[in-house]
Amino acid sequence: MYEMKPEYYIGIDMIDEEHKQLFEYADEAYKLLHDEFTPDKYDKIDIILENLRNYTVKHFSDEEQYMESINYKKLFTQKIQHQEFIQKLDEFMEHHNDDAEDQDEQIMEILKYLTEWLVNHILYVDGQIPKN
Repeated sequence: MYEMKPEYYIGIDMIDEEHKQLFEYADEAYKLLHDEFTPDKYDKIDIILENLRNYTVKHFSDEEQYMESINYKKLFTQKIQHQEFIQKLDEFMEHHNDDAEDQDEQIMEILKYLTEWLVNHILYVDGQIPKN
């Protein structure tokens, strides 16, 4: 369901590969949402959020290093957006609770934020990064 579509490729291999992994985390959350055999999804939500956060920190660091290497003028703006995204993931982790009735709703909220942010950021922000 969630995958890296052709229009999301920005032409910088390292960044494209890392974006692809972020879509895989979204797909993992989507599959968990529709997993009828796992009634209590608390631990799996925790794992997805933790893995997503850790990978995102790595990705943003890699992306920012690339932008520094080419003296990208919009690096500061990118850093701010990256920090805001990490803060939002931290909020999801802090407010995540084990209330079974709300677990699917929590996953949907995470998915909505992740996919909207990721697609918009790739298309309208990362897409402006020049290829070296």
